[in-house]
Amino acid sequence: MDTWNQLYDPLGSILLSALVAALPVATMLIALAFLHIAAHVAAIAALVVALVVAVVVFGMPTAIAAKAAGLGIASGLFPIGWIVLNIIFLYRLTVANGSFARLQDTIAAVTPDRRLQLLLIAFAFGAFFEGAAGFGTPVAVTGAVLIGLGFSPLAASGLSLIANTAPVAYGALGTPVIALAGVTGLDLMDLSAMIGRQLPFFSLLVPFWLIWAFAGFRGMLQIWPAILVTGVSFAVPQFLVSNYMGPYLVDVIAALVSLACLTLFLRVWQPREIWTSTKLGGRAAAVEAMTARGTGRSPAGGAGGAAAVAFRGSTLLAWMPWLILTVFVFLWGLGGVKAALNGVYNLNLPIDGLHRAVIKVPPVVAAPTPEAAVFAFNILSMTGTGILLAAMLGGFAMGFNPLALIREYGRTLWVVRYSLLTIAAMLGLGYLTRYSGLDATMGLAFAATGVFYPFFGTLLGWLGVALTGSDTASNVLFGGLQKITAQQIGLSPLLMAAANSSGGVMGKMIDAQSIVVASTATNWFGHEGEILRYVFFHSIALACLVGLLVTLQAYVPPFTAMVIGG
Repeated sequence: MDTWNQLYDPLGSILLSALVAALPVATMLIALAFLHIAAHVAAIAALVVALVVAVVVFGMPTAIAAKAAGLGIASGLFPIGWIVLNIIFLYRLTVANGSFARLQDTIAAVTPDRRLQLLLIAFAFGAFFEGAAGFGTPVAVTGAVLIGLGFSPLAASGLSLIANTAPVAYGALGTPVIALAGVTGLDLMDLSAMIGRQLPFFSLLVPFWLIWAFAGFRGMLQIWPAILVTGVSFAVPQFLVSNYMGPYLVDVIAALVSLACLTLFLRVWQPREIWTSTKLGGRAAAVEAMTARGTGRSPAGGAGGAAAVAFRGSTLLAWMPWLILTVFVFLWGLGGVKAALNGVYNLNLPIDGLHRAVIKVPPVVAAPTPEAAVFAFNILSMTGTGILLAAMLGGFAMGFNPLALIREYGRTLWVVRYSLLTIAAMLGLGYLTRYSGLDATMGLAFAATGVFYPFFGTLLGWLGVALTGSDTASNVLFGGLQKITAQQIGLSPLLMAAANSSGGVMGKMIDAQSIVVASTATNWFGHEGEILRYVFFHSIALACLVGLLVTLQAYVPPFTAMVIGG
């Protein structure tokens, strides 16, 4: 079998080579953010540019490049597109049935304040889905819920993306950390603990940042007690579980604790002014504080117990499809369930002519290493399959017959067709970037920053997620490079490997895959560029703050004491 060694500096200047390697990403960002080109067209254009750069500049054989892009396209549809399709199917069923309208009422019964609803849904509820499933599920769910609550499409999309940051490193039952340990050879528990000494700072910060982005500084200050309860009740379990139990249930436990603490807190506290605006930066309508605390919040008024019973029954019906979804998503995230389902059907297809045909070489890896290229079509164990089953079961419980479910599924497939095309093209770009070594070239440019590497190495993780749409993929791409570079310049390999994952979470809100998921969930097709422009500042600003923290942990006491083995 013919093999090809990756070439990282074809132009004789790592900076110039990195700039050329960045052309595909630049093409996509410019097309989306400034030229207002449709997302699927922008993604396809970026993929074409990547093919040209990989083949013409970096010398990648055309056949290998085409197969790498094809593997990415297939991986975009399964499992990512499979998740998006089925979660939107469930959402559309709840809208058609009317249960989603009842769900909005039950959330308003906890609090009518839009800022507090964001904390409940976008942050806490979304973190649970991130921990249980990841891979676009939380943004799809929370975006759909927020748009149903009346939030503007930009608010629902952008704020769901901002909220889905701090939990990402432990998403899908710790998958990114497990992958990072696998590619670096570092101890899994040590990595989990080191990441758990970085992200809790941002688990405390992000809820404040989220409300500031929505309501402004004054609007944020008005509900600071609730924000503090949300952040602390998430950050403390995140630290404890990651340091003493491992990466598997960090987000699930932290999200449930945060959700419970915030809900209980809101039973005894409500803000003086109730914000009813659902637009970013819009002036919120303020009402009397008694409105939130009086009989308007409780159905148990003059009608007595019968009204309360009716309300509780309505609440159960409203949440039933989402409770079923939660159970299925959690089960599908368990290793034992995945293993059992894979035992029934487990199709792994090595891509002939690509599998082990691409060789990573030093300094990206310690020794020449062939890249595996296997398409895992494990349809039964994919999270999207669990979501589909939950949607079907929920649909039957809501009164849909099989024919009605099939019809609605067909309509859903038609609605998300361009989103699926975009996701496929974006994953094609991500995989081609990986197999051609374009990502490693950009990584080596970051590695040349010397004493500033803790900061720029963190931004490398951010770049990896922005390119691939996955903290797991970013850790696989750059984890080894982070370890090698840290050893070369005298830093803790554990610190920089963890920084790759912690910095990467802030890139989650700007990757095209997440943006397309958000635009699809909110029925705001064709506005991906607007979403990107809104979240970009938040993404880079938070990533820089993570970089500053890592720099302090690398050089400045007492932060250096937080570094395990440092």
